[in-house]
Amino acid sequence: MNYYEEPAKRLPARSCDVVIAGGGTAGVVAALAAARNGAQTMVIEAKGYPGGMVVEGGTALHSFYNLWKAFPGVEKRQVVRGIPCEIVERVAQAGGATGHAEMLVGYDYDSVCTAIDTEIYKRVVFEMLREAGVHVAVNTLLTGAIMEGTWIKGVLTESHAGREAVYGKAFVDCTGYGDLAAHAGADYTEPNDYPVANSIGVGGVDVEQYHAFFAAHDAVSQYARGWRSGKPDQIVRIDGAAHKLPADFVAEAHKIGMSFVTTTVHDDYFMFIKLNVKMTVSPTNRDAAAEAELELRKRQARAIELLRKYIPGCQNAFIARTSPTLCIRRGRLIRCDYDITLDDVLEGRHFPDDVLAYGFHDSAPRLQIKNGGTYGIPYRALLVTGIDNLWAAGMMITSDHEAHMSTRNTVCCMGQGQAAGTAAALCAVRGIGARALPYADLRRTLEADDTRGGVYFDS
Repeated sequence: MNYYEEPAKRLPARSCDVVIAGGGTAGVVAALAAARNGAQTMVIEAKGYPGGMVVEGGTALHSFYNLWKAFPGVEKRQVVRGIPCEIVERVAQAGGATGHAEMLVGYDYDSVCTAIDTEIYKRVVFEMLREAGVHVAVNTLLTGAIMEGTWIKGVLTESHAGREAVYGKAFVDCTGYGDLAAHAGADYTEPNDYPVANSIGVGGVDVEQYHAFFAAHDAVSQYARGWRSGKPDQIVRIDGAAHKLPADFVAEAHKIGMSFVTTTVHDDYFMFIKLNVKMTVSPTNRDAAAEAELELRKRQARAIELLRKYIPGCQNAFIARTSPTLCIRRGRLIRCDYDITLDDVLEGRHFPDDVLAYGFHDSAPRLQIKNGGTYGIPYRALLVTGIDNLWAAGMMITSDHEAHMSTRNTVCCMGQGQAAGTAAALCAVRGIGARALPYADLRRTLEADDTRGGVYFDS
């Protein structure tokens, strides 16, 4: 490789209290929490809108509730509330959510289906950020960190306006890829233990006939009814058991990493049909990612062909939405002060420094949290080792793949964002590092901010 030595350049600079790197699933909530706790907050997002994996990668938000339906006699509890719940309520008011629709089939996987309209979500959270006074810098790349020993003093950004330095007192990495932590010199690995995906929205389809296709083969494995196109008690989530479906259809779908599960908040529309590709190297590899991007788009086209060929009511199916970039489940794994284990998750362990309780596992029913309960995310799990004023929130924590299959999910990431953003604000205002913040102060603030009476702290 050849090298070019970039000459020194005087950059324009601005200052704020809290910098949130990444305006995605965790980043939106972190920014709202920081701003509402009195910190001058800036969020830096590479795309032209906030939302991240919530609007690009998944089929529903998993999960605000414990897995009560899989355990007869266990109490139904909304485990996560706070800002994540407020966002869903705002999206629902705008006509863009199913509500917390109870699963009628497949409730040993999740007790509810909370699906959202991707486009309404983007607008609503953008509005919420503006209302909170957050400086939202979209179409802006994070390109570096300004360090002073073990403290981040600022970050470098690039936009159409050019390069800029942003100084701050506290920083939260919500990039998904762990870009800020890497720029700051934190320890990390790149497990490359998941496929990458690009989920498409599909129009010109019939939701009822999609369900009827699975029902005709006695293959319905997930089924929920909720709000759709302004009407209650409509089908909003469907999945089918592959081993009961026509073998030629399943074989072709398997070749393109196609999942059968979908959700919707609109008639005649599948909000997410997911296509997967397993890369041989980490998705941080630019050139390998480019190959995966093309392959995913080829698979999207093939998925439409399969829907038209095999599924009644889908003869006129077409791609109505794609994600602008491939979606990851893990990029860099950032080393933090505590690493959540699979036993922590499955045994429902809680910690003296819990900042969140959570009750969903994406590998259910194979792996479930004990007795339909919850486990805790300790504050230490968000503290990036070796950096005094950096928190990591989202899919970048938890080394064990099976444990990560819980902590990486959307609602857990949202809750982590509220905890990290709140802590960053408290530390910025006081001029202290992440580890100097008294846990009692953080917990008291999280409880006070949880105006909906949520069970952020469980036992």
